[in-house]
Amino acid sequence: MTTSRWWRGAVIYQIYPRSFLDTNGDGVGDLPGIIDKLDYVASLGVDAIWISPFFKSPMADFGYDIADYRDVDPMFGTLGDFDRLLAKAHALGLKVMIDQVLSHTSIEHAWFKESRESRDNPKADWYVWADAKPDGSPPNNWLSIFGGVAWQWEPRRCQYFLHNFLASQPDLNFHNPDVQAATLDNVKFWLDRGVDGLRLDAINFCFHDARLRDNPPKPEALRVGRGFSPDNPYAFQYHHHNNTQPENIAFLEDLRALLDRYGDATTLGEISSEDSLATMAEYVTERRLHMGYSFELLTDDCTAAYVRGTVENLESKMSDGWPCWAISNHDVQRAVTRWSRRGAGPGLAEQLVALVCSLRGSVCLYQGEELGLTEAEVPFEALQDPYGITFWPKFKGRDGCRTPMPWDGSADAGFGSDAPWLPIPAAHRERNVALQDADPRSPLNAVRRFLRWRKTQPALMWGDIAFIDAPEPVLAFTRTLDGERRLVVFNLSAEPVSWPLPPGLTALALDAPGVNAARLDAGQLQLPAHGALFAALA
Repeated sequence: MTTSRWWRGAVIYQIYPRSFLDTNGDGVGDLPGIIDKLDYVASLGVDAIWISPFFKSPMADFGYDIADYRDVDPMFGTLGDFDRLLAKAHALGLKVMIDQVLSHTSIEHAWFKESRESRDNPKADWYVWADAKPDGSPPNNWLSIFGGVAWQWEPRRCQYFLHNFLASQPDLNFHNPDVQAATLDNVKFWLDRGVDGLRLDAINFCFHDARLRDNPPKPEALRVGRGFSPDNPYAFQYHHHNNTQPENIAFLEDLRALLDRYGDATTLGEISSEDSLATMAEYVTERRLHMGYSFELLTDDCTAAYVRGTVENLESKMSDGWPCWAISNHDVQRAVTRWSRRGAGPGLAEQLVALVCSLRGSVCLYQGEELGLTEAEVPFEALQDPYGITFWPKFKGRDGCRTPMPWDGSADAGFGSDAPWLPIPAAHRERNVALQDADPRSPLNAVRRFLRWRKTQPALMWGDIAFIDAPEPVLAFTRTLDGERRLVVFNLSAEPVSWPLPPGLTALALDAPGVNAARLDAGQLQLPAHGALFAALA
């Protein structure tokens, strides 16, 4: 157990740069805006920041379609701005992680522009190209996450190219060793610049089945998960062949070998597969990824039994790996809105942060989570997300969790533009940073207190986890490290709950600031709405 590694037990604050702070008035946040607010981020008590893509891009998928891996898009600033950001973050004691989108590029990338010109140029085999079937249809039945077939016809080559996401995001051919080498060289560019870690987008999508076999159909009753509602045909298949291929393991080991040359630089892989927990366990080892996270706690199912089952499932499979947990990010509806479907009241936002920060592993907190921001209602005419535009109105896309940060109560919420790229809802201005900063009882200050306190609890940072039987809506578990045991209990409802401690469990009150504290009364635990208990076990 190497608790000295900074990323073990770390709280990583995700910054979506286009929505953080706009310093030049163009409606889009930028790197200088992040620099301006790093003192605020440090005040939260987090250990690191993860910055979503800021690389040169046509922005068809808002930076996840990269045209140049080694340069900053002008809308975000310059490489010099990034170097200043890195220096200031390090001076504040914050590590810096950046997104790396390795599985695909933009159609505007120089590699793709060359590859599409002919079947015999130096980059001809750098992307996934395939001939049409005799009737002109795509080579197999693979589907895009964003809807429709995963193949796009290219008349220059008279072939189809693969895109697991948008048609403007062609998949690289990782079966080609030159692609792997060039990808690792791009990663090295940023490691040489001094970044402390990489968040690896869709890391299990790097390889495809070289035989291009059809994916098998999925029964209607199983068409669920991560926004894949029955109206999205992507849910109609088991995705056995278009991602999560065995060849990916060797590439991850090569990537890890590169990272190991840079001291304590780390990797955090985003994993979404048919069995994401099993894939996490396979990918997160001492020779592959340092950390991994999936979408299991980013769903709408928020029962105590579901949380317990998810964590226990991963624990049973991950023998020597280190998980990372998240309940919010830039791809899903905000947690306060999702979890409030079972009832909400004061203390929910604080409880959610405390809960995810009490599980074994590291944590990703998404900007605005500390404010208790709800999902924004973005009207159709203001939508930017192509995913939401395609599936409106049943699925409204990802814009509702990407609206700009509310820094104050002014008309533009202190974002820096009268015409931000997405509208800022009035409900968010009412939860702005300046207002909450001045209120000691606010979610913001509660989160600060809890994160500072968590740093004093080694068992919560690094200890083992074991769950205790409890009825809904009570979630109970212990964290244990070097003989120190902590009891952690949450009431995942908006109503008070009484729960008798199991026989033989002797709990001593332990102050945990920043949450609605429970009360011990003659062996009975009295949990207020969205309440929690943190106690030492005798």
